[in-house]
Amino acid sequence: MLNRTPLAACAVAVALVSALTVTSSWASDWPQFQGPERTGMSPETGLAHTWPEGGPKTLWAFSTQEGFSGPAIRDGEVYFLDREESLRDVLRCLSLESGTILWETSYDAAGSTSYNGSRTTPTITADHVYTVGLLGQFTCFDRKSHAILWQKDLSKEHKTDVPNWGFSQSPSLYKNLVIVAPQAPDAFVAAYDQKSGDQIWASEELGGVGYSSPLVTTLDGQDQVVMVTAPGGKNGTVAGLSLEDGAVLWSYDNWQCKIPIPNATLLSDNRLFITGEYGAGSAMIQVKKDGDRFSVHELFTTDKLGSQIHQPLVIDNVLYANSNGNKRRDGMVCMALDGELLWRTEDKQDLPSFERGNLLFADGMILNLDGNTGILHLITPSTKEYVEIARAPVLDGKKIWSPMALSNGMLVVRSQSEMKCLDLRKS
Repeated sequence: MLNRTPLAACAVAVALVSALTVTSSWASDWPQFQGPERTGMSPETGLAHTWPEGGPKTLWAFSTQEGFSGPAIRDGEVYFLDREESLRDVLRCLSLESGTILWETSYDAAGSTSYNGSRTTPTITADHVYTVGLLGQFTCFDRKSHAILWQKDLSKEHKTDVPNWGFSQSPSLYKNLVIVAPQAPDAFVAAYDQKSGDQIWASEELGGVGYSSPLVTTLDGQDQVVMVTAPGGKNGTVAGLSLEDGAVLWSYDNWQCKIPIPNATLLSDNRLFITGEYGAGSAMIQVKKDGDRFSVHELFTTDKLGSQIHQPLVIDNVLYANSNGNKRRDGMVCMALDGELLWRTEDKQDLPSFERGNLLFADGMILNLDGNTGILHLITPSTKEYVEIARAPVLDGKKIWSPMALSNGMLVVRSQSEMKCLDLRKS
């Protein structure tokens, strides 16, 4: 059994204080990977712009198994997919206020991969929770009964191997569909009915196997799925798919990453920013529609930024990213949308590198969690230089690569062994 240790002195007292202090400016869920719009951007305000000595208060801590699954939050409930002893996946539901476990449901999934452990961030609707497990168990849970309503084994059903680092993606939603990427020859991306689990459509093979999540977005007036892949297919390494039937609308192949992880970042004017490590660098493209046909225009490529795991933030038409990985150590990077490098922390001594940690934006500030030290940094966005407001150690260990989640002024972070909730609200 796991050792679960909420740190709040009294859950009732915490709930009472929260009820008195939470305002509408904090009332925001984080129901999926990278937040409400999958951009790492939170609409919340009312956060503290300074921290006391020792950093923000820890409301609770919860012991986890090893892994990288990020939390998702809805209606005061924290969901994350844990993995026990390479034998089973466990969806856990915790109270955001106290960290106490509300319920959990597991299923058998024996096996392991390189960098073993959990992967996916859950996607939550009013009634359901959708997850993709390490070995490809695509599951729909009922939030009320806590039962598994349906499950698909992406590897077995599509006769494809489990990727070397497992299935590492988070389901996307569109109308009545939930969309994942089996990355199989007969179904590289596939859409399922949210309620029944019936497959509605499947795309043809796109590229090589990667670890990026399908991105539902709109380009030049048409809703579509954008998928980033490894080289090796006939449809480039970035492709747009119809949400009606999965047909390929357009593709682009001048940018190539052998192990793509971040999904594409949507910019204004139908532009997409694509980034990766392993020597890939980044590219910006613009997608245009003329009649029934799409065209792709490459605006630039650059080797000045390459994020291995997390997509950049876009703040006031400027990109901020942790440009680190196996081959590069740029630290945190600020880049203009024309590809000009504005600054990077690696160029100055004593500035943090951030390794492969996650970052998000809320209330005019960037929260950047160093993936190697567990130090949380509070940063003011600036095109001139790195401006740090505060920092505090919040997690122990290495490989702190999980995405964070912010809801009602409370930030949920996790390491390889622990999940914590930090109080970022003003006193």
